[in-house]
Amino acid sequence: MNFYQAHTYLESLQKLKSTQGAQKAVIDSVSLLLEDDKHPSLQLHPLKQAKDQNMWSARASENFRIILHRTNVDTVLLYADLHEPAYKWGENRVLKAHPKTGAMQIIVVREEEEIVKVPVFVQEEMRKPPPLAHISDEDLLGYGVPEENIAELRVADEDRLLEIAVDLPSEAQEAVLVLAAGGKPESHEAEEEVQDPFEHPDAKGRFRVLENVKELELALEYEWEKWVVFLHPAQRDLVEQSFNGPARVSGTAGTGKTVVALHRTVNLARKDESARILLTTFSDTLAALLRDKLRQLVTAEPRLMEQIEVISLDRLAEHLYPKLLEPTELASDSLIEQLLADTASALGEERFTKQFITAEWKQVVDAWQVNSWEEYRTVPRIGRKTRLPESRRADLWRIFQVVKDRLSSQGLSTQPAMYQSLATTISSSGRFPYDYAVVDEGQDVSVTQLRFLAALGGGRPDSLFFAGDLGQRIFQQPFSWLALGVDIRGRSRTLKVNYRTSHQIRTIADLLLDPEITDADGNREDRRGAVSVFNGKPPVVKRADSQVEEIEAVGDWLKSHIKGAVENHEIGVFVRSHKELDRARVAATNAGLEYLVLDEVVHPAEGKVCLGTMHTAKGLEFRAVAVMGCDYNVIPSPERIEDVADESDLVEVMNTERHLLYVALTRARDFLLVTGVDPASEFLDDLEMR
Repeated sequence: MNFYQAHTYLESLQKLKSTQGAQKAVIDSVSLLLEDDKHPSLQLHPLKQAKDQNMWSARASENFRIILHRTNVDTVLLYADLHEPAYKWGENRVLKAHPKTGAMQIIVVREEEEIVKVPVFVQEEMRKPPPLAHISDEDLLGYGVPEENIAELRVADEDRLLEIAVDLPSEAQEAVLVLAAGGKPESHEAEEEVQDPFEHPDAKGRFRVLENVKELELALEYEWEKWVVFLHPAQRDLVEQSFNGPARVSGTAGTGKTVVALHRTVNLARKDESARILLTTFSDTLAALLRDKLRQLVTAEPRLMEQIEVISLDRLAEHLYPKLLEPTELASDSLIEQLLADTASALGEERFTKQFITAEWKQVVDAWQVNSWEEYRTVPRIGRKTRLPESRRADLWRIFQVVKDRLSSQGLSTQPAMYQSLATTISSSGRFPYDYAVVDEGQDVSVTQLRFLAALGGGRPDSLFFAGDLGQRIFQQPFSWLALGVDIRGRSRTLKVNYRTSHQIRTIADLLLDPEITDADGNREDRRGAVSVFNGKPPVVKRADSQVEEIEAVGDWLKSHIKGAVENHEIGVFVRSHKELDRARVAATNAGLEYLVLDEVVHPAEGKVCLGTMHTAKGLEFRAVAVMGCDYNVIPSPERIEDVADESDLVEVMNTERHLLYVALTRARDFLLVTGVDPASEFLDDLEMR
């Protein structure tokens, strides 16, 4: 007898967390079922009213029941709940292999009267026919849509389609949403005939063999429990695939890029027990989050943690440098800026602003480690559109050369110089500290960090894997990866299915970005065709006449969601900068809620609403999010605009400010409020175009 657990079962158990003793009762009964599936205390019996004759019920406690599907070969755990809701759930489901794709599916079968039929007179008045009216039954079957659902889908309008899609098997759900948006989904017929419907790639995303209850108990401890156990087929392919050079997975917010990075890291460790693996990102805070999730993922295999090092890139460089080279002291940004200003003044150079000189140092000279006039005279100034004739460059180089000499005489280095030295040392030695490196949030890796990573990879197969989204680039200007030896052409994949944010929230957030984003090497990320797998409430965009009115509106919104059974720690309130944090504090206080302010050290905690800047929102997820203070003089940041040195800088400031707001909006799963005081940010105009 094979025992499987379905994703619906794991999700139902998560909902029982708040009911004392319910989860434990269910897990104890499952444990008993694994030992003796005929034990009398289970009170196993078929559901008489079920549409599937193999649907059974097992007793977990006096009030709770487990729904399972039983045949002579397989037992599948499907759902757990209170007696009546559990029975109702089981009576309306059918477990069967799809007639065309062969994948095992959980199908919702509605009564005839539940299927919405559009009257002829309504159809005639409609401006357009139902979204799927022109799709043939055969095509829908080819996309994995169950036969039982085709009739209702063909007559459903857009709103009804979203309601129906929630209950479809994942591959059918994705296909229906893509078709409704005018796209063309991939066929889900297996390339080779699959004998066992549970082994079909689509089925693996919702069913998994249950070998022991301990595995289930561990999965239930974590908020991202579904991804500890189940992966979407597209994610699984990226986790297991071998690449003959650097590779990258991209996708809009919520498509599971970090999930892929974590599982790929673990998969590499399992495949090669002697391998040393690096899991890294650009931020200490995000590295800490990755470390926590990785521990959760390998709880049943703790030895894997011995192979994997999780550390931010800056901490890694500081750790490796004294081991491979001589210890060094880094010059602070403020010291370098002062040296640049003092040197320009001493040389009588007044044609360039302080902001321009500093930007040229950071983005060209130090970033690309330009060390001579010959190099600076010819270096491509990527992202710097202000043209500099050779004579002007020569004047600037006089400043930069003096600053370099002064830093050297004081025994000081810069962080980019540290990365450059490490890259050179590793490349020349041919000795690699790690066999594989997996990089999360790759879009915000700097020039010298990427050069260092290229050296770590050394062009070896599978040695470099990046996860990131160009639409969430908020710290770096675009630059050529190819010029630094990282060629991902032909090895870049895009995820399209959003698991974190509702259809409504994703739709409004996408209005901030172009449908297609191209990196400096011409690699395109097509954001069109992305779909969310669940429906939700429309986001609210509110313009207030004053800060007092805005704070009152946010406070009322917070109170309404607490009453709606959203836990305090499931709520985030974000603002553009620390200057606006007091608005968030007052709104939370007015709502009578305890809060904490997030930073690089403080992370979400049980029972408290999270407040923070949009930058601290990166990598987090909440059921409800309020984004406050979207005023015209707040976002885009006037300070950043004032510091603009040339036209390209202004374009980049506007892009990264849009990206920053996009990041904040997409932290929300179910509920989103966006507020600003009139005159509000120009970005609110975009959001109101929906």
